[in-house]
Amino acid sequence: MNEQLEAILYPPIEPYETGELIVGEGNRVYWEQSGNPHGKPVVFLHGGPGAGTAPWHRRFFDPERYRIVLLDQRGCGRSTPHASEPHADLRHNTTWHLVADIELLRKNLGIARWQVFGGSWGSALALAYAQAHPRAVTELVLRGVFTLRRHELEWFYEGGAASVAPDLWEDFIAPIPILERSQMIEAYHRRLSDPDPAVHLPAGIAWSRWEASTLTLVPDAELIAAMTEPRAAAAFARIENHYFLHGGWFDEGQLIAGVDRIRHLPAAIVQGRYDVCTPPMTAWDLHRAWPEASFEMVPDAGHSASEPGIARALVAVTDRFAAPVLVDAAAADARYEQSAAS
Repeated sequence: MNEQLEAILYPPIEPYETGELIVGEGNRVYWEQSGNPHGKPVVFLHGGPGAGTAPWHRRFFDPERYRIVLLDQRGCGRSTPHASEPHADLRHNTTWHLVADIELLRKNLGIARWQVFGGSWGSALALAYAQAHPRAVTELVLRGVFTLRRHELEWFYEGGAASVAPDLWEDFIAPIPILERSQMIEAYHRRLSDPDPAVHLPAGIAWSRWEASTLTLVPDAELIAAMTEPRAAAAFARIENHYFLHGGWFDEGQLIAGVDRIRHLPAAIVQGRYDVCTPPMTAWDLHRAWPEASFEMVPDAGHSASEPGIARALVAVTDRFAAPVLVDAAAADARYEQSAAS
C-alpha cells in the first residue's frame, strides 16, 4: 500500500470478534467485527463477486464511531467450501443467496439497521440487498457502480474494453480458440467449470489478470500478483464468471428500475472518471434515476478503491454518515410506505 493511500485511510485495526455463519447447503460464511462495538453499524460488501475482504477494508471507517462488519461472500476469502476446489459446486451461490446471508448475519449480530457500503460487484449486491430489505438500511455508499446489465458485461468481457486496452485484451483472449471468441463469458465458463486443474487454473489466472490489470489508472503490480495467485484466481474467476453467465439473476435493468424502493435512504455514489471495468455510464444512469443521492466523479481515478482519489472520497462520505442516528426510523418507514404505495 502506497504512502498516499496510507495517509488517507484510518490506521490499521484488528477485529474484536470473528466467526462463521452457517448459511445452508454446506456453506459457512466468514465474518468479523472491528471498531467500536457501540458505534454506528456498517457492513462492507466486497467486489468480484469472489474477491473476498482484506484488512485494509476496515480502514474506510472511523473506528471510534463505527461498528465495522466485514464478511467474505460464499465460496471465497475465508468462507468455505472454497470455489477453488476442483469439484466446487456453485449452484447455491447466487445473488439472492448472498442477500439472505447478509440479512441473516444482521439478525444474528443483533443489529437493527446498518449502513451498507459496496464497491464494484459490492455496489450491485448493496442495491439488491437494500431493495429487498429497505427497513434494515440507514444509508448506502456505492463505488464503481455495476448492475450487470447486458451491455455492461459485453463492454468488459466481449470486446468493448479492448478499444482502450488492446494489449491486455490479447492476453485475455489467448486461451480461447478463435471460433469461440464471439462469446467469451461462455467460452471461459466451459474451462473454469472443468474439474481438471490443468484446465481451470490457467483459465482462472488469465481471467483474473485481465481484471487486475485494468482496475487502476496505472497498473498495480502488487495487486496483479495478489489476484493471480492460483487459489485466489480460481475462486475469483469461477464465481465471477458464474454470476455473469446468469446476469446476476436480475431482470435487465432491475437495480436501477428499483430505485423507488430506496429513494428515501441517504446515499452517496463515488465513481472514477477513467474506470475501464465499470465505466461511468452505469453510475451516471443510477444518478439520473436517483438524483437525491450525492454523486462524485473522481477526475484522476480508474476503478479500484485503493486509488487515492476514490479512497479520499469514500472516507469523506463515511465521515459524513458517521452520526449515530442519521435516519429517524419512523420517518424513514413512513417515507418508504409512501414510495411503495405510489
